[in-house]
Amino acid sequence: MSRVKGLADDELGDLMDVLGAGAEILGFVPNSQRIMAHKPEVLRGLVQLANAIYNPANSLLPPSLKTLISVASSLAGGCMYCVAHTSSTSGRVGTDEAKIAAVWEFETSELFTDAERVALRFAQAASSVPNMATDADFDELRKHYGEEEIVEIVSVISLFGFLNRWNDTMATDLEDGPVAFAGRALKDTSWDGGKHLEG
Repeated sequence: MSRVKGLADDELGDLMDVLGAGAEILGFVPNSQRIMAHKPEVLRGLVQLANAIYNPANSLLPPSLKTLISVASSLAGGCMYCVAHTSSTSGRVGTDEAKIAAVWEFETSELFTDAERVALRFAQAASSVPNMATDADFDELRKHYGEEEIVEIVSVISLFGFLNRWNDTMATDLEDGPVAFAGRALKDTSWDGGKHLEG
């Protein structure tokens, strides 16, 4: 059960204007944002940051890579709420479910390119506490990505550094859609909704 109760639709007021686009894509307002709505300025800032990071008009990286990076980052961060959400989002942008599940074994899976492996390896290192990203990791990234693309990769990882900490600390309850996706697509992995399924 979430440790802080999220706001109901009738309590969100004009925040629905901020949340509308995301809710339209997902089909629901995430419980993480309902909790964050207790501090509207934080919620507005997060939505603005996420929009800047994921806006396809400003991105050099394909949406599928960004979402896979967010899955790897959330796995390293240990937040199963975010793993379910990012996996579900990865599916919505067209990533095959087998590839999403294979993030657990990206180093050996034939489903990933060398460039994807480098990005996912970097996501794991940069999402670890303490941070394990090294100069050598950046050298490997530069074999496949330019400076602007590397900034995009670090932006995704950093966003999920916040979201992983937020949702794992709050024990945010998972919504039905991400639970259903994770239950189906991640059934052969070690994914476990744990505290995020208690409601």
